[in-house]
Amino acid sequence: MNACRIAVVGATGAVGRTILRILQERDFPVERLFALASDRSAGTTMRFRNEDIPVTDIAGFDFASVDIALFSAGGSVSLDHAPRATSAGAVVVDNTSVFRQEPDVPLVVPEINPEAIADRPRGIIANPNCSTIQMVMALAPIHRKTPIKRIVVSTYQSVSGAGSRAVEELERTSSEILRGETPGAGPAFPHVIGFNCLPQIDVFRDDGYTKEEHKMMMETRKILSDDSIRITATCVRVPVMIGHSEAINVETESPLSSDEVREILRDAPGVEVIDDPGKASYPLQLDCAGKNSVFVGRIRRDPSCQNAIDMWVTTDNLRKGAALNAVQIAEILVRDRRIA
Repeated sequence: MNACRIAVVGATGAVGRTILRILQERDFPVERLFALASDRSAGTTMRFRNEDIPVTDIAGFDFASVDIALFSAGGSVSLDHAPRATSAGAVVVDNTSVFRQEPDVPLVVPEINPEAIADRPRGIIANPNCSTIQMVMALAPIHRKTPIKRIVVSTYQSVSGAGSRAVEELERTSSEILRGETPGAGPAFPHVIGFNCLPQIDVFRDDGYTKEEHKMMMETRKILSDDSIRITATCVRVPVMIGHSEAINVETESPLSSDEVREILRDAPGVEVIDDPGKASYPLQLDCAGKNSVFVGRIRRDPSCQNAIDMWVTTDNLRKGAALNAVQIAEILVRDRRIA
């Protein structure tokens, strides 16, 4: 692949730092790297390939010197600066939700719909929601075998998905409880997260679902190109540092045995099956941290529905759920010479 100029927007955040690590781990062909953030972080440095990269304030940055801009700094930043980047000739891979449902912005998981990358009239490619990515990684191979009719999913999402303040809040409230103190909720969550599960991620909509749940439902249909799939989701924040898990019940048009599903998923790129109940072997959030795969286990027939399968899906939300997926999109852009 030819070397290119990369900007990481939100470089000092949890996902931005993970993007830098993954670019280095995968030996991405970087000619020059620009680390961008708000003016609060300007003047600090980020370590990349044994060099100290200065952090630049995005407000005054000229994107004409960039081929690909990886955005992960929040929706308002993307709304303000992604169009500015594409106007200067850069291709934007955006990790926020602001462009995902736009009809002229492809929503891409490279293992599932890489062909969508080519059709980007606005120069923007959207990275799906972290929980959506891991779910469709497990379900798309099944959908290709026999169409999916209905999905019921409950998520168990780690605090790192809400940013560094949320991680600090889990540490603080857990420590206070262990010391016998009564902690108070902080700015990241509406209730205490230490030793607690919160059945709310993002704000509630008029229909009683949260925005996070709505994202999973809408994004799944768009990625799988099938608006007929019925989906319901319940998203829960759990007191775990890194790693999202999901309990998924999927109803298919034709019946599949548990063994058939295991074989389908063993052949799926980016998916690993860990499923030996007799040895208490199944995916764990603690074990998935720092790894790139989506792990699937507890695969079993649902006795209450003729053509339904239950499964447990886990991944590192900062990696495949965000940073790795964005870098994989960038790799395809460079490989296929689709820059500008």
